[in-house]
Amino acid sequence: MQSAAYTSEICWKLPPLILHPFADSSGPGKLVESSRASLMLQGLMPTEAFTREQLDRTLLEGRFCEIRMLYYVGKDLLRWVEQCVEIAQRENSLRTASVEALSFIALLIEDPPPQVKEKLIKWGVSDYKAIFSRAVGLNMVFAEAPLKDNLTEDFIRHYYRYADHLFECSRSMRSFATIRSCNFEFDLFASGEYSRMLEREWQEK
Repeated sequence: MQSAAYTSEICWKLPPLILHPFADSSGPGKLVESSRASLMLQGLMPTEAFTREQLDRTLLEGRFCEIRMLYYVGKDLLRWVEQCVEIAQRENSLRTASVEALSFIALLIEDPPPQVKEKLIKWGVSDYKAIFSRAVGLNMVFAEAPLKDNLTEDFIRHYYRYADHLFECSRSMRSFATIRSCNFEFDLFASGEYSRMLEREWQEK
């Protein structure tokens, strides 16, 4: 439940959002194989010598890999949100306006600063809204990265639908102020990129 939009002539500088590597060396390959298996199961590609059972197993392995990857993305997102909330709690104008965790989550998904959008697109992340919202949704229910044996096949196969509903459910739990990037500025870095930037700054001092 969103409350009134927060407006101000002040532009707050938020901590940078830092995303860490979240896949092992086999992750990208599993995702590609899973996508091909999905197309084959739908009849959009020839099944070659694969049986339906083999294709289904490949599909599930890729979907589980996606779940793990999104979970770790969500950990980084919520770590950033916690840092932003600390800033909001120290500022009376933000605290009284109900600028809280859901406000920053909505900012990231619905109205990130232009340079953040540009970097995501440069990284090949065009559908960042779905990725970030599902990453947050999964972190609403899993305190640790889930193990495959603890998930049903139905959840693994359709996890993205569950994650979408979990995210929407979290947004409807309480009211929060809507904030915009014109008032809240932040940058996006990959962890390695950020470490190199800090190293350069230290060397220049």
